[in-house]
Amino acid sequence: MIYRLFYIGILFILLSCQSDDSVSVDSNEPNPTETSTYFPPINTNDWENVSPSELNWNVDKLSELEDFLIQDNTKSFMVLVDGKIVVEEYYNDHTVNDTYQWNSAGKTLVTATTGIAQQNGLIDIDNKVSDYIGTEWTSATIQQENLITVKSLLTMTSGLDDEPQLVIKANLVSLSDAGTRWAYGNVFQRLMNVVEDASGTEFETYFNTELAVKIGMDGFWNNGFIYRIYHSNTRSMARFGLLASQNGKWDGEQIVDEDFFLESTTTSQDINPAYGYLWWLNGKSDFMLPSTQTEFSGSLIPNAPADMIAALGKDEQRIYIVPSENLVIIRMGEATGSEENFALSSFDNVFWEKFNEVTN
Repeated sequence: MIYRLFYIGILFILLSCQSDDSVSVDSNEPNPTETSTYFPPINTNDWENVSPSELNWNVDKLSELEDFLIQDNTKSFMVLVDGKIVVEEYYNDHTVNDTYQWNSAGKTLVTATTGIAQQNGLIDIDNKVSDYIGTEWTSATIQQENLITVKSLLTMTSGLDDEPQLVIKANLVSLSDAGTRWAYGNVFQRLMNVVEDASGTEFETYFNTELAVKIGMDGFWNNGFIYRIYHSNTRSMARFGLLASQNGKWDGEQIVDEDFFLESTTTSQDINPAYGYLWWLNGKSDFMLPSTQTEFSGSLIPNAPADMIAALGKDEQRIYIVPSENLVIIRMGEATGSEENFALSSFDNVFWEKFNEVTN
């Protein structure tokens, strides 16, 4: 009897150990060694930092990079890794609280807001634009106008004249059927009208409520006569870059539908492989640029990582995002003097050459 109780006790101990092991193996608890992305809290200036030396960056080369940025009229430069600030510098009398225009880098804000309107059931990007803002919004024939979908505006394939113009009805001339020509122009701003008419509110109000306040952005849209441009401080630009680096998710909340965001940052049509939904894409076999129908061979920015996506604005307003490195880079400032084509300039490749020397 004593032996029997002894063996039962041993068996109980073994089964208990086996049970504990199985819990450990099957546990869904996160691995503490895995890197997680940090999100700065909203309504506060708190933001965690990590030093360049902790990342084994070359601080001498970083100093050389900053000299280059200062000489090229940069106002602010910010680098995030895993959401934490590695570099945050302000030059030429610019400060952390000063706002500056995003120029065409702000197109990506319109993309995100359009995606939110779709996930809220207000629009369908495959529907024609006239479903939302009415017909005769161009001078094209009704047949050509009906070919222009919301997605046509997102992909810059509306077929409408891309020459600099007032985005008003009388000037929106059709040059080809939608989907047959990629051309970079301000007609994309009709997306704002689509969101306004579908939501019954001003675009800025919808943008602020559905996106900006949720991630702690602080800025404003300059509602000029010709087009609207977003202005913000550098940290707000970095917050949006961080949201984009996580495919529209902010601290566990999916602000922009992930499938839509992934569509936005992959080739959206077969004419310009380097363009998504108003996002520029690196690492493609060829690309096109604004104001020309020329196809250029090779990657958009050869010195940048192949998986980089970018918001590119006039005078080198930049958001560079490298998903494989969980990296976000912000540059705001005046024109660098580089040869420019509204979006890309020679600044981009030189910057990445120098940045690679910092991190490699």
